[in-house]
Amino acid sequence: MAETFLDAVGAVTAEAGAMALKRCGTDFQRWEKVPGHPVCEVDLEADALLRKRLSALDPDAGWLSEETADSAERLLQSKAWVVDPIDGTRDYLRGRTGWAVSVALVEGGKVQLAVLDAPARDQHWRAVAGEGAWLNGKRLRIADRHDLPGARVPADTLPKTDADLVGVPRPNSIALRIAMLAAGEVDLVATLRWGREWDIAAAVLIAQEAGAIVTDALGRPLRFNSTSGEAFGLLASVPGIQQAALQRLLPRAMKASVR
Repeated sequence: MAETFLDAVGAVTAEAGAMALKRCGTDFQRWEKVPGHPVCEVDLEADALLRKRLSALDPDAGWLSEETADSAERLLQSKAWVVDPIDGTRDYLRGRTGWAVSVALVEGGKVQLAVLDAPARDQHWRAVAGEGAWLNGKRLRIADRHDLPGARVPADTLPKTDADLVGVPRPNSIALRIAMLAAGEVDLVATLRWGREWDIAAAVLIAQEAGAIVTDALGRPLRFNSTSGEAFGLLASVPGIQQAALQRLLPRAMKASVR
């Protein structure tokens, strides 16, 4: 993929991030879409900015975003932008740093290009399928480990069954938690619930291109721009502990996957 196109996507994502950062802590409207799911007018402003700019870069790509009503038209396109204007809205509303703008370009069910911009952390992540991942221009390559006990996970607290793991500070943004894996700050990231593709699409490619193994919570390959726009959970880890982590989490995941 041409570097100029990646740079253009990176610039658009950074523009949305800079706008959101400027508005952070100011007076703006906020509400809950449904109980427990906050949103604010900055989410919508960032979404509008991203859709206008990204659609201009690739007018043939469909659109799947947290803050835009979904349309089946995206399924008719060979490509689609999969976007979360502000992933980690809770941290954004609290004036914390654990939020990011997440942009992925998907083709054939796979993420081809990803950009994650976390301006409150001065972090800008990029990845291109088959070409690598970068943080602030530095190429990323994870260090492996082979023992699940002692593995670092982003978590506020750990259940007794996982007391042999090591919790590290957890940003609200799931995308940033996955990106922490790519940067070598954690060894394992897992969720055991149904979630939306826009939360993870960009970060999944970043982690994979840094050398991580990423599947859904049941160990199956992830596909994006699906009909439902959903995936069941996530298991992302350094290669050496992936099977041990899957064996530990699979019984819980199978139980949680039943709707």
